Amino acid sequence: MALSRVCWARLAVWGSAVTPGHFFTRRLQLGRSGLAWGAPRSSKLHLSPKADVKNLMSYVVTKTKAINGKYHRFLGRHFPRFYVLYTIFMKGIISIPPFANYLVFLLMYLFPRQLLIRHFWTPKQQTDFLDIYHAFRKRSHPEIISYLEKVIPLISDAGLRWHLTDLCTKIQRGTHPAIHDILALRECFSNHPLGVNQLQALHVKALSRAMLLTSYLPPPLLRHRLKTRTTVIHQLDKALAKLGIGQLTAQEVKSACYLRGLNSTHIGEDRCRTWLGEWLQISCSLKETELSLLLHNVVLLSTNYLGTRR
Repeated sequence: MALSRVCWARLAVWGSAVTPGHFFTRRLQLGRSGLAWGAPRSSKLHLSPKADVKNLMSYVVTKTKAINGKYHRFLGRHFPRFYVLYTIFMKGIISIPPFANYLVFLLMYLFPRQLLIRHFWTPKQQTDFLDIYHAFRKRSHPEIISYLEKVIPLISDAGLRWHLTDLCTKIQRGTHPAIHDILALRECFSNHPLGVNQLQALHVKALSRAMLLTSYLPPPLLRHRLKTRTTVIHQLDKALAKLGIGQLTAQEVKSACYLRGLNSTHIGEDRCRTWLGEWLQISCSLKETELSLLLHNVVLLSTNYLGTRR
């Protein structure tokens, strides 16, 4: 009995000096150190499942970043042009959600016309897609001709009114206009009412669609874009006239014609060279103040040409 009392007294004194919380903390530290030295995971005290999951996720993310870096280096080294296009899409809206950049390939496969440049199209896709784009701009041709008819009464010179009326009539009847028929109207397009700065807003929007430019911008910005595009084409025309059409390959001739409003995908090379020669003859005869005529020439000269009724 005396011995038991002494033991209980010692336990009471030891218990008052070491709190239960301290005792539990010590056990936890020992348990963790045991795990660190290779103690079996069946011990009573071990790491929480949340910590294990966190470590696993960190490992997966690290490996994914490493694989993604190797993949980017592979594309940049072996497919530099494609890598530039791929990078553009990754930095756009597509890459905002996590891992959504891997949808780029699927989207390119499903929407090649919208997401791939022309060099990645197959020959059949080039023909089909260029037909689609030309159909877009061809829809604006009748609208532009109607706007020209509306401004005829606003032209002060009677001779110019007659020339413009005759030109619109020929186009509506399906006749391809001659070069002198277009050049006779140079004065009309240098100032009011057909100068670029004097065109009505709806007229400007229709011309933007004919040039494959967006029409959903304010009219002042649309005018600026049209003038910029027309000036660039005019400068290219001067350089091309000095070089000579004969120096161009068949594909270059077709591309030049398509840029200027002609659907050259279904026209022979000789006919394309003839049409491009007509365009250059008109373009090189114009001054910078008369570039509105060159802008309308996208419609006037390409309408009713052989093979453009598709």
